[in-house]
Amino acid sequence: MRRIFDNAISLAVVVIVLFLIIPLPTQILDFLLIINIGLSIMILMITMNISDALEFSIFPSLLLVTTLFRLGLNVSTTRQILYHGYAGEVIQNFGNLITGGNIVIGVVIFLIIVLVQFIVITKGAERVAEVAARFTLDAMPGKQMAIDADLSSGLINEQEAKDRRHKIQKEADFYGAMDGATKIVKGDATMSLVITMINFIGGVLIGILMEGGQFSDVLSRYSIVTIGDGLVSQLPALMISTATGMIVTRSVSEGSLNKDVIGQFKAQPRAIMTTGVILLFLAAIPNTPHLALAVGGGVLLGGGWFIARAMAQEQEAAAATQVAEEQEAAELAAPSETDYYKDINNVYSLLSVEPIEMEFGYSLIPMVDESHGGKLISRIVIFRRQYAQDMGFVFPSIRLHDASSLGTNQYVIRIRGEEVARGEILVDYYLALEPANPLGEIDGIETIEPAYGIPSRWILPENKEMAEIYGYNVIDPLSVMLTHLSETIRKYAYEMLGRTETIQLVENLKRTSPELVEEAIPNLISYATLEKVLRNLLKEGVPIKDLGTIVETLADVLAQGRDIDSATEQVRGALARTITRRFCEDGQLRVVTLDAEVEKKVIASLTRNEQGVYLAMGPDLMQQIVSQLANQLKKFNDLSQTPVILVSQVIRGYFSKMITQFYPNVYVLSFNEITSTVQIQAIGNITLEPAARSERKAVGT
Repeated sequence: MRRIFDNAISLAVVVIVLFLIIPLPTQILDFLLIINIGLSIMILMITMNISDALEFSIFPSLLLVTTLFRLGLNVSTTRQILYHGYAGEVIQNFGNLITGGNIVIGVVIFLIIVLVQFIVITKGAERVAEVAARFTLDAMPGKQMAIDADLSSGLINEQEAKDRRHKIQKEADFYGAMDGATKIVKGDATMSLVITMINFIGGVLIGILMEGGQFSDVLSRYSIVTIGDGLVSQLPALMISTATGMIVTRSVSEGSLNKDVIGQFKAQPRAIMTTGVILLFLAAIPNTPHLALAVGGGVLLGGGWFIARAMAQEQEAAAATQVAEEQEAAELAAPSETDYYKDINNVYSLLSVEPIEMEFGYSLIPMVDESHGGKLISRIVIFRRQYAQDMGFVFPSIRLHDASSLGTNQYVIRIRGEEVARGEILVDYYLALEPANPLGEIDGIETIEPAYGIPSRWILPENKEMAEIYGYNVIDPLSVMLTHLSETIRKYAYEMLGRTETIQLVENLKRTSPELVEEAIPNLISYATLEKVLRNLLKEGVPIKDLGTIVETLADVLAQGRDIDSATEQVRGALARTITRRFCEDGQLRVVTLDAEVEKKVIASLTRNEQGVYLAMGPDLMQQIVSQLANQLKKFNDLSQTPVILVSQVIRGYFSKMITQFYPNVYVLSFNEITSTVQIQAIGNITLEPAARSERKAVGT
């Protein structure tokens, strides 16, 4: 029984097809005709009460089934009309209702109903469905791009994007199916008219030629049943056609048709009252229906006034509620500043320092405020995710707030409460980065790009395309500020890694390698030691994503009694693949090397004291290295690679600390940090000057 119930619709469709072949008794026909009318009314009501067309997505298939059902009943009633001149009480009563004893008037009214169905409703629904299908399909690429943009900006997650794509696909399929289904409605209307003509002409011929009846009696009898049959057929078809037009016009609705109509009419009381005044004015004109116009105008004028008064009362109530809420909030507000800080515990709240914060001038607030379309927060979320994937460290939340002490176009980035970067942007302009050899000059306000110090110009939006033609790299203001923020975070990320963040990283590692963490931390590696090593790595741009390898290497090295600097160098060697990927491009690494004599000089400058090993290099040697390095770094200007100096592992850490004082964007790597699959190309070499070499030989002699 359950299996039969699950396939009830399929069985019903098969039975409907059999209606075309099997004769049906008039009692069953009456019952099925009433079901047909009731089903069409129910479908019309559903389409008027849905807010989204996809809520009734089965409509195209249901339209086909109901049309087939109606045609099956038409064939059955035609068989009864041609055989017996009678097709049941439903058709007979509907025929008497519309004719009213006058065949001519009945025929005229029936033809009017048919023409309304065929010319107005069916044709209009067909055109609306065709346009809706075309515009829905044309809008699909734009909707897909919007979903991809929201997904990439972090506004939605993967599941929400998947659901929205699925809805777009369902809309396209639905409106495409509706475009084809309206052709069925049009064909149904045409076929109903053809069947009506067959019933009338065939019935009259059968009644006169085969039954030998009187022409007037035959004409009266077959006219009534023909009109009744046509009306019983056209009435459901008219409601289904109306439902078709209704469902394809629900694309911009926010609720059911009843709510939308009532709500949008109630929102325009002035228009209602104006209409009432116009009707009253027409009632005063001679030879017009004074009573009807006066009653209609009075009702509209009174109704509009009543609606306007109700809206005013609602607004007053809302305003009073808002005032009451504000007063209540003011009563519950914090005490005065003096009273607040009388409690010594509240003074301690002033001592907290944010890990990272960003202050803005007044004109930059809309770029941050999400309620005004600001996208900075969503862009920061995307950068945090990308930085975590690249470097293995999640930097803390950034506190964003305005500052009256700043200029309207300025912003400041602070780390641990101290300013580390400052910039100024023009919201209504674009920043054009000047190329080495521009093809032309572009008008703009000269400035310096805040993140990389590149000479630039603030240009008007209308000059953007011309600047790009001239070879300028044009950036929008939000991207300028975000780039500056991201580079600042990369530079000072090691300062944001504290004990709390270290413990969080260890807890995250414990999920995948619980045995390693249990063995090494804190038995062999203290949290303080791990924090210092991770800081050393981040400070020189080395990702700490492979925390398992870092902990394993540290456990082995610290067991041998090495200091933190030596342990850091051993960890860097274990992360050779990571470091190679970080600095190598296309299997090649272009570097500046140190001459053997220079390395010997640097090694000889290493000095040990109670605090550990440090580099005590003479000023002459340091000046030679720094001045030669300045010339060598110019060779990297035409390369997309970060400047790299390649030295031995013994001096790498100490030499790096010295070089970063003069060139913070230069990285010092050792040979054991580069994998054997990389081709190393030395584009420069730092050597001792001839005078220094002669002096060294003289001393040796």
